Amino acid sequence: MPGIDRIDRAILRALHRDGRLTNAELADRVNVSPATCHRRTQRLFAEGFIPAVRAEVVPDAVGLGALVMVGVVLDRSTPDSFAALETAAEGIPEVLDCLLVAGEFDYLLKIRVRDMNSFNTLHSRKLIALPGVRQIRTFFVLKSIKENAPLPF
Repeated sequence: MPGIDRIDRAILRALHRDGRLTNAELADRVNVSPATCHRRTQRLFAEGFIPAVRAEVVPDAVGLGALVMVGVVLDRSTPDSFAALETAAEGIPEVLDCLLVAGEFDYLLKIRVRDMNSFNTLHSRKLIALPGVRQIRTFFVLKSIKENAPLPF
């Protein structure tokens, strides 16, 4: 990884596993002084290695137990059609991830909703109205084996 050394990587790994570590705990884990740890951590934030720190919320606990993957094929492959779809997807709160992909689809959407009825409503009101969409293929996730795993660095 350009621009970072082994201590920076250790800080990133530790925070990636547990973003609630205090600076003192983090410094202890990576074997540096608290002042050094704080300075390095602030630099990692400033340089964009860590864009945010947030809590991981259990979807079922907040009533969003249905995970749905949606493959989207556009009518045209133009910069304007891509931009229109991306802007529209950003405006749908249930869309957690919108990924431009290569292969059978142009985009893959990761969606969280309460249940199949909620998805049906979302589909009929918002998804089929997405700009430039030719085809939508829906995959209901039956079981999540590995999700939001730490990065392997």
